[in-house]
Amino acid sequence: MIWILNSVFGKLFELIFFPFQRMSPWVAMALISFLTSLLMLFIFRFTSNQQGIRRVKNKIKAHLLELRLFKDSLGLSLQAQGNILRYNLTYISYSLKPLLVMFIPVMLILIQLNLWFGYQALSPGQEAIIKVKLTNDQNPMVIDLAFELSSSFDIETPALRMEKEREIDWRIQVKEKGIHELRLAVDSQGIVKKVIVGKKSLKKISPLKVRRSLIDELFNPGEAPLPGKLPVKSIGVTYPSKKMNLFGWHIHWLIAYFALSIIFAFALKGIFKVEI
Repeated sequence: MIWILNSVFGKLFELIFFPFQRMSPWVAMALISFLTSLLMLFIFRFTSNQQGIRRVKNKIKAHLLELRLFKDSLGLSLQAQGNILRYNLTYISYSLKPLLVMFIPVMLILIQLNLWFGYQALSPGQEAIIKVKLTNDQNPMVIDLAFELSSSFDIETPALRMEKEREIDWRIQVKEKGIHELRLAVDSQGIVKKVIVGKKSLKKISPLKVRRSLIDELFNPGEAPLPGKLPVKSIGVTYPSKKMNLFGWHIHWLIAYFALSIIFAFALKGIFKVEI
């Protein structure tokens, strides 16, 4: 069930971002932030007490004005500050319901966005580490696990087997651009992991392929899950992390996403008559 949800959501984002793959990531980020702001405004309008929020905000403004008018009166100032605190708590209570409703769709959006903005594709000639995590009942020192030969990769090191971590690592070097398949044989069963090599500014990259599990699949939706009967929990590729370039400043995509979403939401709230 979770894989169906991931597939539908993933295809939707691929469709949205398809025209922007060779453009600056900021174009796609601005678009998804704009769409998110529309979603947040829609949820906020129809799940919050709009009249109550408007009334409470007017009360807060009135008591702020009271502070300025009676700043020389300690008693009235303290009373006004107490009322401002009380109405702020009321405002938070009115906002709690829409924020809870927003949580699930925004979380699903963030998980998908991490695939597009969180990692940088490998470049031809670049090295990467392949990490295979085994289930707790497996011993990495004895398990039969090996790469299938490929013209797209060079295996630079023998398997590094870590018994305590239940992990086996290799260092590979990629040769050419494209979406390549890394194939491993585990106890005569095959595993396929995609490896992205190229220069596109915006590309969906899945660093981790996980075993079938509700939580693991939810947070790693980039590829179909590994069969549950395999002795492997996950197989990952160490892609470089990616930052958003803002006039020479390199910032995390989450900062850009939330900043743009909030800016768009406040810019559009008047048009859609939403009290925030």
